Amino acid sequence: MPVVNFHLVEGRATPQQEAALLKAACALYCEVLRAPLERVRAFITRHAPAHVLVAGELVGDGGPHAPVFDFIVLEGRPLEERQRLLAGFTTLLVDILGVERALVRGSCTRVHPEDWAIGGRPASELRADEVRARALRAADGAA
Repeated sequence: MPVVNFHLVEGRATPQQEAALLKAACALYCEVLRAPLERVRAFITRHAPAHVLVAGELVGDGGPHAPVFDFIVLEGRPLEERQRLLAGFTTLLVDILGVERALVRGSCTRVHPEDWAIGGRPASELRADEVRARALRAADGAA
């Protein structure tokens, strides 16, 4: 279920950089969430420079490249894992694309397993044992 989407300005990254970003993002997800690679999805959404405004300046008029990313995890993932992904995806953008760290923004969306479909079936059914184990770990950590 892990999905990440990077919002980038067209022409600010080479195809090789984009490929490296996607591959590194998948590896990070697998490492942090201990998720099998076949479950991970990574996307890049490109935006025209004339359609992106950063700090009041159009990127097409010389404004900085300030990537944004968002990612999804199933509810029950510990805060530590979510924060590692927030920091990790930021670092990937800085290291691979050379953007300024302070300009990168990102968010995590937690989705309840009954609201996420895998092949048309709720993740709560398909991943019931995993979701239950994660919920127990989270409850133990809160106690």
